[in-house]
Amino acid sequence: MAEKKSKLAEIKTKQTAASVEEFINSVKDEQKRKDSFVLLEMMKKASGEEPKMWGASLTGFGKKRYKSPTTGREVDWLLIGFSPRKANLSLYLMMDIKKQAAILEKLGKHKTGVGCLYINKLEEIDVKVLKGLIESSLNRD
Repeated sequence: MAEKKSKLAEIKTKQTAASVEEFINSVKDEQKRKDSFVLLEMMKKASGEEPKMWGASLTGFGKKRYKSPTTGREVDWLLIGFSPRKANLSLYLMMDIKKQAAILEKLGKHKTGVGCLYINKLEEIDVKVLKGLIESSLNRD
């Protein structure tokens, strides 16, 4: 079977030059704003990367080209990131949720999606477990 040709896909959420600090300071909910600054420092330290805005509301660290094994399409995307959404803090960690099930049980109150982790407040989770998940996500290939 012939290998599928890769094609760089155009996605809506792209890295921008907007200020990460200004964005976080604009978050109305005080607890989400405080938690966002904690996540900012945690992810910056873990990744060794400077934060960049991706689109209007996503803070990302690093950049990698991902290739879909099914379609062959490629996209440039962040290594890790987060977004203070109205309902929760959405963390974008490139990990296999099923493989992390045992660790996630130790995290505390959260929900998961495909590659996303949703938490309401950092005080509701074990921050050491979160740091481990972030580092694990960065060390994955």
